[in-house]
Amino acid sequence: MPPTDPDRSIRVSAAVITDAAGRLLLVRKAGTTAFMQPGGKPEAGEDAAQTLIRELNEEIGLRLSGADLTPLGEFTAPAANEPGFAVVADVFRVDIGDQQPVTDAEIEELRWVDRAAASALEVAPLAAAYFLPER
Repeated sequence: MPPTDPDRSIRVSAAVITDAAGRLLLVRKAGTTAFMQPGGKPEAGEDAAQTLIRELNEEIGLRLSGADLTPLGEFTAPAANEPGFAVVADVFRVDIGDQQPVTDAEIEELRWVDRAAASALEVAPLAAAYFLPER
């Protein structure tokens, strides 16, 4: 993707959470149609990891610490729910242990998907371009 206009970009933290079968966890916010990786926008004073830990607790009920996150880098893709904008995401692989995510806050639905299952869904460009498992 070409360089992102800072006035047309949205900074987020996003999680790559997979289950034992290698499926990726995607969520859909209320009032939207696209499934995306869990995460969200930072609050004042938060770094990317702190943002993700807070968002995962609020949105899908996970209790995590910085030790559960492995940074994967910064990724950019068109925003799923805000036409004309790009998301610039600090992405982390997240180990949730035996915790089970649940819908909470603005999350209406969650699904564990592989590439075949995702083909029947509207998937946010960030997840579709970089993180869907091959099988």
